[in-house]
Amino acid sequence: VQLQASGGGLVGPGGSLRLSCAASGRVASINAMDWYRQAPGKQRELVARITSGGSSVYADSVKGRFTISRDNAKNTVSLQMNSLKTEDTAVYYCSADVLYYNDGGEPVALRAWGQGTQVTVSS
Repeated sequence: VQLQASGGGLVGPGGSLRLSCAASGRVASINAMDWYRQAPGKQRELVARITSGGSSVYADSVKGRFTISRDNAKNTVSLQMNSLKTEDTAVYYCSADVLYYNDGGEPVALRAWGQGTQVTVSS
């Protein structure tokens, strides 16, 4: 199972970016899908989480500005980021609780992580 993130880049304060992440491989089901971020010198923090049923939670610092969404049929999760601030600058990672089939055809639970995508907010 692999998670592939995309959509990072450089944007000015007040701008918008949309991150996307797709799961591939022998996925049986995906429960929670998350976006984390890690700024230089800081610990990785949870930005947003969405369950398979569509319930979502956000870090206080991004509430009202970021929106997480998912497409269960395509095993994808997105993060729409609006009104970006310089303090949103970080490497963003997607992560998910995945149930996949191993080589023996047995279901295995895994916490999968994407490779990270850089978001830089600067004037």
